[in-house]
Amino acid sequence: MQMYNPPHPGEILKELCLEPLGLTITQATEALDVSRKTLSAILNGRAGISPEMAIRLSLAFDTSAESWLNQQAQYDLWQARQNSRYSRSKTSSLFSEANISANHVRPSPPETAVFLPPYPSNGFNTPTPNPRKSATLRVTT
Repeated sequence: MQMYNPPHPGEILKELCLEPLGLTITQATEALDVSRKTLSAILNGRAGISPEMAIRLSLAFDTSAESWLNQQAQYDLWQARQNSRYSRSKTSSLFSEANISANHVRPSPPETAVFLPPYPSNGFNTPTPNPRKSATLRVTT
């Protein structure tokens, strides 16, 4: 579900991470190992959260990098829709142009799981699966 006018991730960082912990910008920049200029730009909405910054924030505040990137994507998408020079009336759907619908698009093939365990030696030259170190590889047919 899309939020209406989602906040910039810098606003969330300031209000939900820095202020409750009583952290100054200087303390946060030292902990994140970024410049004051970089953090200030994010906090004031002049710069976005990069994947590298998302990782730094996730480590510093015990969150996930994906959550920071998702917040940035939500904000960017909302901004793009508000400021877009494209409109539905001017931009046509490729499906309507080709007189087809999404139901006629061929679905992707199903995935098949293949079990590839690392085999430790059992002394008899017969591989023995190790359930603690198993891996799954997904292939499509």
